[in-house]
Amino acid sequence: MGDYEREYTRVDIARAILDKMILGIEDPLRQRNAFVHLYGTGQSCALIAFKRGHDGEYSELACIAGMLHDFSKYEISEDVPEHAKKSALRVWPLLQATGEFSEEELTMICTGIANHSQKERKDDEFSEIIKDGDAMQHWLRNPAEAYFSEKSRNVELRKEFGIKGD
Repeated sequence: MGDYEREYTRVDIARAILDKMILGIEDPLRQRNAFVHLYGTGQSCALIAFKRGHDGEYSELACIAGMLHDFSKYEISEDVPEHAKKSALRVWPLLQATGEFSEEELTMICTGIANHSQKERKDDEFSEIIKDGDAMQHWLRNPAEAYFSEKSRNVELRKEFGIKGD
């Protein structure tokens, strides 16, 4: 078995941006919630992208968008109106400054973030992955809680993943 040296990826770059913001949250409970929800949503988005047939690069972008989807909501430390759009506007220059993302990738990531709160509306495929990843993370944080498991997106996700409902 050979040695494996892990490379630094764009997900790591997004994590550094995210960690800096989260570590600035003073309330330990809110800080924990930010870590759990934002990282969980990122992983859910990557899983959904892979499940729907996308490659690693597309799934990486979905992971990044999922991790950053509520950036402004947690950065400001309150539930801000139109947090999805504010998060997209806040995240764009942070990712752009890294020099690691094309304009097309920034547009894709930030459009997915901006659209994620509009769960009742059908958007582009990437935005739907971000919406579904957000819904999935809320459900999986406590799978026995009916409030999230009964949401229509989670009912459809359970079907898509072959998970029996209650």
